[in-house]
Amino acid sequence: MLERMFDPNAVAVIGASRKEGKVGRAVLENLMANGIENIIPINPNDSEILGLRAYQSILDVPKEYNVELAVIVIPSKLVPGVIDQCGRAGVANVVVISAGFKEAGVEGARLERECVEICNKHGIRMVGPNCLGIIDTGSGLNATFAANMAHKGSIAMMSQSGAICTVALDWADRTNVGFSKFVSLGNKADLDENDFLEFFEKDTSTRVIAAYLEGVKDGPDFIRIARRVTRSKPVVIVKSGRTSVGSRAVSSHTGTLAGSDAAYDAAFMQSGVIRADSLIEMLDLSRAFSSYSLPKGRNIAILTNAGGLGILTADACSGAGLNITSFGESTISKLRNILPPAANLYNPVDVLGDASADVYAHALNTVLADENVDGIILLVSPQAMTDVTEIAEKIVDIIGGSEKPIMCNLAGGTRISEGEDLLQKNGIPNYPSLERAVASMGALCTYHSVRNRKYDQPVKSKSIESRDVADAFIGKAISNRERILGLESIDILSSYGIRVVDSRIVKTLPEAIVVSEEIGYPVVMKIVSPDISHKTDVGGIRLNLRHADDVERAYNSMMSDVHRYMPEARITGVQVQKMISGGKEVIIGMNRDPQFGPLLMFGLGGTYVEFLKDVSFAVAPIIMGEAKHMVSSIKTYPLIAGVRGETPSDINSIIDTLMRVSQLVTDFPEILEFEINPLMVMEDGKGCVAMDVRFTIDVE
Repeated sequence: MLERMFDPNAVAVIGASRKEGKVGRAVLENLMANGIENIIPINPNDSEILGLRAYQSILDVPKEYNVELAVIVIPSKLVPGVIDQCGRAGVANVVVISAGFKEAGVEGARLERECVEICNKHGIRMVGPNCLGIIDTGSGLNATFAANMAHKGSIAMMSQSGAICTVALDWADRTNVGFSKFVSLGNKADLDENDFLEFFEKDTSTRVIAAYLEGVKDGPDFIRIARRVTRSKPVVIVKSGRTSVGSRAVSSHTGTLAGSDAAYDAAFMQSGVIRADSLIEMLDLSRAFSSYSLPKGRNIAILTNAGGLGILTADACSGAGLNITSFGESTISKLRNILPPAANLYNPVDVLGDASADVYAHALNTVLADENVDGIILLVSPQAMTDVTEIAEKIVDIIGGSEKPIMCNLAGGTRISEGEDLLQKNGIPNYPSLERAVASMGALCTYHSVRNRKYDQPVKSKSIESRDVADAFIGKAISNRERILGLESIDILSSYGIRVVDSRIVKTLPEAIVVSEEIGYPVVMKIVSPDISHKTDVGGIRLNLRHADDVERAYNSMMSDVHRYMPEARITGVQVQKMISGGKEVIIGMNRDPQFGPLLMFGLGGTYVEFLKDVSFAVAPIIMGEAKHMVSSIKTYPLIAGVRGETPSDINSIIDTLMRVSQLVTDFPEILEFEINPLMVMEDGKGCVAMDVRFTIDVE
C-alpha cells in the first residue's frame, strides 16, 4: 500500500490555497513544479486554484481520478472529519501536515487518537500529523512545504523533526547529495520508524537509510526489524535526548548508570544500526554509504602533501579503530621510483608540498593497487605550488574506476573551493575536516562487519521447573504487595541454575551466632531492610567474621550504625552468609526500559561501580555473542582476563550467568529492577557465586 503513497495515481490537497504564504499553497506549488499530473485542490470556497479545478470536498472528486493520496492542511479540529471523508471516498493514504495534536496538549491528543481510530476503521495509512510531508524523487512527488525539492539519489531519510528535514534538504542541495525518499514522521500517530524501515528495505531505489529520531514507539520490534534490514542496507540514525535529565527515579546501580540513552546505544549496537553523534555526521555517513563500495577490511592508507595532516589523520584512524596498514615491497619500490628522495614512502605517504597532480595520481594508483590496502584517506593542502583543481580532476578519474573507498579532504577554504566544487559535481564528497573523512571511513568498515554478523537465537532456561519456582516467589510477592524481595531472590537465582552463596536470614543475635556456626566461619552479615538500597552507605555490612565474639560485636555495631544513619528504616532481619574470598567482584544488573524492555548491565562490582562507571549494556534477550561483548567491552576487562601473570578469572561462567539472567528477566516482565552485586568470580574453571541479590517487583 505504501508504494501508492509515494507514487499515487492522483493527489488531493485538502486545504489548498491561492494565498501567498499559506502552507496549502506551498504544498500545491511543490506538487505542480515536479511533474505530478493529477493534482486536485480541495477548498470549499474556491472552484479553481492556480489554474487547477478545485472541489469543495474529497467526496465531490469524480471516482475516475482514483485519488490514492490526500495531503491535509486544515485546522486540527477539522482533520478527523476529513479523514473519515477520505475513507468513504476510497483514499488509502493521507499525509496530515496540520499541527495542533498531541504536541499541543490534552485536547490535541484526543483529536490525534480520533484520527487513528478513523484510519483503522477505513484501512487508511497516515503520515503525521504535525509533519512537513513526504518526497519521492523517482515519481517526482513533493508533497511538502519545503523550500527545496530533493535531488535524485539513493538515500531514504525519515525525521521526527520537520525543521531537520529542511536543513538536510538545503545541505543536500548545496553538496549535490541525492535522496530516493524523504519522510517527515511528525507525531507518528500511525506510521512510524518501524513501518518505514520495512518499506525502505524493499525499496529498490534506496541504498542507504538515514533517520533523525527522538524516540521509538516499539523498541523490541525496532530491534527485530533493524537486525534484518541492516543485513542488506546500512541504517544511520542520530538520536536526540542523550542526557539522563527527566528519566524516572531508580534505586539500583543499573538504573542510576543507565540514564535515558544507554538502551538506545545497546539496541542500535545489537541491531547493526550505525549511530551518528550529530546531524552533520548522519549526513556525512549517509553520503559515504551512497557514494562508495564497502571496504573488505579495516586496513587504511593515508596519502598527503603535508606531514602534519598525515600524522593527525593517523591519530584519528587509531581512535576510530582503523589500522594504518603496511605496504608490500612492490608498492614501496614503485613509490620510490615516483616520489622525490625527501618524500615519505611508508604509511602515511607524504608526496611533499610541491607535488604535481601527476605525482598525486601515480602515488594514489600505486597505493590503491596494494592488496594490503582496503581504503584510502586522501589529503590535499593548498601550498603555493599546489594545483588543487587539477588534482581534483585526477581524483575524479581514479575514484570512478575504484572498488576501494577513497575519502577526500581538500583542506582549506578559498584556494580549494574550485576543486571541491568539481568533486561534488561528480558526486564525490569532500569532507571539510580530516576527522569527518576518517569517521566516514570507519562507518564503512563497521558496516562491512555488520553485514556478516550472525544472530543466533537466545538460549532458553534449562527447564520448565526453573520458571515455576520463580513464578511462585514472584506471584507471592505481588499478592503481598512486596516490592523488594529478600531471601527469595537467592532461591529464584538458584532455580535458574545460577550458583548462590550459602545464606540465611536471622532475627536475633543468638540466631546469628547459631547460623554462623552452622554455615562455618568466616561469615558475612548484611542488614535486611526494604528501605535500604545501598547497605555500605549506612554501615549495613560486616565482613570476615571468624568466631562468635566477632559476630556479637559486628551485630551490635551494625544495628547501631543503621539506626543512626536511617532511624526510620524498617529492619526485617540480618542476612548471614559464608565469606567467599579470592575472586574478583563483578556486577550484573537489569533496569526495565520503557521503550526496549529489560536493559542488562555488566561491570566491575562492589562499592565503587557508580564512581568508576565502567559498565556495558545490552537489551535482553541476548545471544551468546552479545554476552561475550558485554564482558569484553568494559575498560577494566584486563583485570578479569588476567594481567601481569595473574590467573584469568572464569569468564565463561560470567557469560553463562548473563545468559541465565537474560532469560529470567525476559520470562518475568514483573521484575522492574534486578541486581547481583557482587558476583564473585573465581579463577578460570572454578565458576562464580552470587553474593548479594536484589529484586524490585511491579506489584501493580
